[in-house]
Amino acid sequence: MKTYPNRYLLISTSGGLNQQRTGIVDSVVAAYILNATLVVPRLDQRSYWKDASGFAEIFNVDRFISSLSRDVKIIKELPLKGGQPWIPRRMAVPRKCNERCYQTRVLPVLTKKQAIELRKFDYRLSNRLETDLQKLRCRVNYHALTFTDPILDMGKLLVERMRMKAKHFIALHLRFEPDMLAFTGCYYGGGDKERRELGKIRRRWKALHASNPEKMRRQGRCPLTPEEIGLMLRALGFGSDVHIYVASGEVYGGEETLAPLKALFPNFHSKETIATEAELAPFSSFSSRMAALDYIVCDESDVFVSNNNGNMVRMIAGRR
Repeated sequence: MKTYPNRYLLISTSGGLNQQRTGIVDSVVAAYILNATLVVPRLDQRSYWKDASGFAEIFNVDRFISSLSRDVKIIKELPLKGGQPWIPRRMAVPRKCNERCYQTRVLPVLTKKQAIELRKFDYRLSNRLETDLQKLRCRVNYHALTFTDPILDMGKLLVERMRMKAKHFIALHLRFEPDMLAFTGCYYGGGDKERRELGKIRRRWKALHASNPEKMRRQGRCPLTPEEIGLMLRALGFGSDVHIYVASGEVYGGEETLAPLKALFPNFHSKETIATEAELAPFSSFSSRMAALDYIVCDESDVFVSNNNGNMVRMIAGRR
């Protein structure tokens, strides 16, 4: 480990749990490139998910620090400067910034200011890095970054409950939330009501172009509906007796949208159906903690499938 004194890197993550996880992983690699001390990343508490959880309430912070001690020095808080709180210089880096980009854009500012905070740190590191940096990425994601004991214990209990119902089960990560559908710009046959509702949500993203639902569908870029994913599973040979665990947030259209999937697979389960309200109480008010429980069950399932190639799918695929 080579860390220069008085060189501190802070990052603020962005998005849901698995998007933030990507930012955390990349922050370690960025600190390594900059020979800087990394301050435990700050999680996104303001965006759509509105989860007030801190890093240590979701991830095992002590394991995170100790597991990476040979690679990067990590501390829990930025030290005081002259007995006063240290205000880091805030800056942004372009998406998919490579090693040279960090050395030319970020390092000069860090050297001068000694402490910098990179805002909305998601996908701010290139996927194309030298082998040693990619190995560090893997060590962070698959070894150093683990959930807290309460989350792990509850996740294990959910898996055990599914095993009690069936020796083998499918986990379906179903992304069909209103904001997600609005972002894709796809159309699902809901008429003017759907166009009005999703169009209103889509206007939150100023940079998005006008949607072209037919083009998106032709290019295969629209998430499958619950019914379509059910038909796909049946076509692959899974019978109606199969038990299926569905990991999802708010489903656009609610029970009406889910009804065809439940008809195809009556043995339909979720966190809420296999755990009591009291058991889920420590997690239910925190979207990222609930997502962490789904992550564990999906990771332990016999078959994992999703209707959308998003952050969680890539994380689970890497683990499996």
